[in-house]
Amino acid sequence: MRVETLRRIDRYLGVPLCRLFSLWPAGRVRNEDAPPPRKIVVILLSEMGSLVLAQPMFSRLHAKYPAAELHALVFCRNKEVLDLLEAVPEENIFTLRDGSLTVFARDALAAIRALRRAGIDTVIDCELFSRASAILSFLIGASRRVGFERHTQEGLYRGSFINRPVLYNPYQHIAQQFVTLAEAIEGRGTPTVKRPVSTRLPAISRIRLRPGELDAMRSRISRDFPSIAESRLVLVYPGGGLLPIRAWPLGSYQELVTGLLKEGFGVGLIGLAEDRPLARGIREVCGEARTVDLTGYTRTVRELVVLFHLAELLVTNDGGPCHFASMTPIRSIVLYGPETPALYGSLDPSSIAFYSNISCSPCLTAYNHRSSPCDGDNQCLKIIEPGDVLARALSMLAMEKRELATRTD
Repeated sequence: MRVETLRRIDRYLGVPLCRLFSLWPAGRVRNEDAPPPRKIVVILLSEMGSLVLAQPMFSRLHAKYPAAELHALVFCRNKEVLDLLEAVPEENIFTLRDGSLTVFARDALAAIRALRRAGIDTVIDCELFSRASAILSFLIGASRRVGFERHTQEGLYRGSFINRPVLYNPYQHIAQQFVTLAEAIEGRGTPTVKRPVSTRLPAISRIRLRPGELDAMRSRISRDFPSIAESRLVLVYPGGGLLPIRAWPLGSYQELVTGLLKEGFGVGLIGLAEDRPLARGIREVCGEARTVDLTGYTRTVRELVVLFHLAELLVTNDGGPCHFASMTPIRSIVLYGPETPALYGSLDPSSIAFYSNISCSPCLTAYNHRSSPCDGDNQCLKIIEPGDVLARALSMLAMEKRELATRTD
């Protein structure tokens, strides 16, 4: 389903259902003396990058409730990211397809039945103000329902049946807020959690590569793209994903790639198969000798993450790739505009964010279901100068070369 269709369904069907479920007797009974959870399900239906940002929350749940069974409910297309995190056993992952409302409803009913049979006692709804996830948390039948709630804010209505409500904080990184959800399971008072939050972002774990996985990717790249086999490799993601407004202008990428080629680097253009026109536009201007089209080349997120191990730098729009990169040794430069790194920045401390901080940015927020009012003239990204990005990229690549030399000595 298109994003706009999902928004309309969430609004026109979700609101009355949330109101109906809020009338349920004992819907908000808190029972603060309940025993620790035995079976927890995490609902996270956002983009793939949000799953990576939730890794510290999964780690906290494992540390705080080591005896509890952990389950997850995610979109089918995002399951492979959860597999990468190794946070939830394969058999405890439930998936939903969103190709149509009928398919989504069928999968949701099947998941609800399975989770009710499993005896889930705690639901953590990680969506910001989605009514669909709130409704799922109610129907699963758990006695504890943790989720974001508007409290006294004029945010989006999700009913009043979340009995461990967490105050959404637009000034705090979402990874820290996910950890707050974990702390809310046994929280008391209003708001449910009042915990000190470090100014340092939570740490994220590197993925574990399988034996021979890296060598196989290296051989594949050398065979398929011999022109960059001996070059120091920079990866560039020019696509905007589900939200094209997040993309830096094509001309800016062309200027950046031209500068990298002049310095002797090989450039790989990554993305989905539908990003091929963007890759073609860059190669036509920059030349095709050491600029290779890798859009659609990696068949899975895991393959993309393995590819990251072969490159020294990633330059990317805000989106999934920058968060996948945080689980690998690759350095990254991330271009923000419609969203802010203060809320959605990479958890890799070596990652560099470019953010222009203009008057209307960020315009994609929890309060508008990430529906930007922008007319398409995304000045927040257009005013980021390619020369500035190139200078920072070359500085980071020089640092990488020095560190590699030190490790080799």
